[in-house]
Amino acid sequence: MGEIGGNDYNFWFFARNSRDTPSQYMPEVVGRIGAAVQEVVDLGAKTVLVPGNFPIGCVPQYLSAFQSNDASSDYDQYGCLVWFNDFSKKHNQLLQQEVGRLRSQNPGVKIIFADYFGAAMQFVQNPKNYGIDDPLVACCGGGGRYHTGKGCDKNATLWGNPSAFASWDGLHMTEKAYSIIADGVLNGPFADTPLLKTC
Repeated sequence: MGEIGGNDYNFWFFARNSRDTPSQYMPEVVGRIGAAVQEVVDLGAKTVLVPGNFPIGCVPQYLSAFQSNDASSDYDQYGCLVWFNDFSKKHNQLLQQEVGRLRSQNPGVKIIFADYFGAAMQFVQNPKNYGIDDPLVACCGGGGRYHTGKGCDKNATLWGNPSAFASWDGLHMTEKAYSIIADGVLNGPFADTPLLKTC
């Protein structure tokens, strides 16, 4: 399965709507993910990977759009927005429960939860270990602290080699970041059964 539900939250938050409302819709979003997984299983899939949400509080577009002057309570030790990462964690907890329910309803089918949050936090917490200079800024975009505010087009600034960045355009990750996440999901420990051990 591809990542499902992320844009539902992105569109809501970037429209500057209340932070409280998406939590009310979280069970419905997770339920729809579960329904999509069940549909794939009903079509004959024997192994399904269900990805969790990324740490959106570490995404440059979120960091730029929701900057705060209260660094002591709004940001964690890595510079990420605590409230948004807590939101992602809550989504992922509900999704893991849904995966458990789907497993019990579909014996003989491997339904694997992929912890994209944990996998991405590797390079947020220890960027130098992965050759990333600053995981909270975009490689391609505008100016400012997070290099956002401008689309990644011919008028954008390319801030360096994409292999030294986690974020490409402030919202989407670079090939480097995705390769780190993929390794954690394929080989472990960021899938409750590493994908390569199931095939």
